[in-house]
Amino acid sequence: MVEKHKVDVDVEVTLRLVVPDAGPVPLPVSLRYVAADPYAVRALFRGGDGETSVEWVFARDLLLEGLDRATGLGDVHVWPSRGVDGDIVVLALSSPDGRAVLHADADDMRLFVDRTLEVVPAGSEPLHLDVDDVVARLTA
Repeated sequence: MVEKHKVDVDVEVTLRLVVPDAGPVPLPVSLRYVAADPYAVRALFRGGDGETSVEWVFARDLLLEGLDRATGLGDVHVWPSRGVDGDIVVLALSSPDGRAVLHADADDMRLFVDRTLEVVPAGSEPLHLDVDDVVARLTA
């Protein structure tokens, strides 16, 4: 679990939730990366009340690839696009509860991904994997 490990990269960004027939809704999000869980990125969405939060966990490779081309299977899809104010990255999240389409500033996402690559370069993930933690979670 993230709380057990040091968070190596923690970036606050504002995503824009696409709402049909309305303007985009700003949504504060913490993007987190932990070297001990090197394949995953965590996006912590906080509710307006400050107490409610939802965490999505998905592959870092989705963000890395999604900066340049459409990628994703299942619940998370990522692709580059052009917004009113410049280049964006689109994140489409789906769950049994619904679907959300979010726009992120491409520079913010690239900065986050670059910082994760400084901590754990692409291809070196197995060297950072906390195998004991993975086994503990699987057997819990």
